Amino acid sequence: MSLDKILSIAGKPGLYKVVTPIRNGFVAESLLDNKRITVNAHSNVSVLSEIAVYTLTEELPLRDVFKKIRTKEDGKATSINHKDSKDVLEEYFFEVLPDYDEDRVYPSDIKKIVQWYNLLQKHDLLSALDEEKEATKNASTSEEE
Repeated sequence: MSLDKILSIAGKPGLYKVVTPIRNGFVAESLLDNKRITVNAHSNVSVLSEIAVYTLTEELPLRDVFKKIRTKEDGKATSINHKDSKDVLEEYFFEVLPDYDEDRVYPSDIKKIVQWYNLLQKHDLLSALDEEKEATKNASTSEEE
């Protein structure tokens, strides 16, 4: 499953995966408790593949940040908890992404990223990071032909 199908819904904890579209929105399933909810088209929804993190030079896609965390943690859950103190979170994120923009990336953002990474890791969805790279590579190869 690609990050295009994983969502964050404002006002709802955790992450959701799209199950099926309906007339005025879609049905989503929580990665926290597997409960299904109906999300209407007017809800504030963020697709993980469209989220980026500010660095001092560019905006780095969340997919790349997750890859850096996965490399640091050898594919396991993070060594810190998303409920750790602001200082612990910032120190950890600085190890993962040394050039992140400290003025525009808040501790609450780091907390979400750590929590989301652990949710994806728990549900074996980190393989989506590699699948998307393969899909991009295959698309560019077919364009060259």
